[in-house]
Amino acid sequence: MRKLFCILFLAMLLQSVSAQKNNQQDVATITAARMASNKFIADHDIDGISKFLLDDFVQVRGNATHLTGKDIVVASWKQLFISNPKVSYVRNPTEIIISDNDSLAWETGKWIGINSYSKGGNYSAMWRKWNGEWKIQAELFVSLND
Repeated sequence: MRKLFCILFLAMLLQSVSAQKNNQQDVATITAARMASNKFIADHDIDGISKFLLDDFVQVRGNATHLTGKDIVVASWKQLFISNPKVSYVRNPTEIIISDNDSLAWETGKWIGINSYSKGGNYSAMWRKWNGEWKIQAELFVSLND
């Protein structure tokens, strides 16, 4: 009986270590995607920005307006870059949490607006693992710094 207990304990420990390693990899992947996304926004690279968005992406902007759908959001970015060629945004994650089943993630942090209507505030994002890749399902921005 003691031997069985030890085997079960070791199996649970190995599973926990494996899950933590996967979580660390997922957090690193999402962090790298966020940094790449920041660069694409700075470069006004629409294709780069859009590659992280799911088709049914939902965005709530810092001014409380919202958009639904990747195509609509992409069109909005295009229009923004035409009307304000110096605009940029930087999102700095402070926490990324991976769900127990490794299919969802919660990101939260601070955003900075450059040549924008706002200097920044707080944000949160919902990521989904879709076909083995992390994509953004939704983002919520709150403008706190005028």
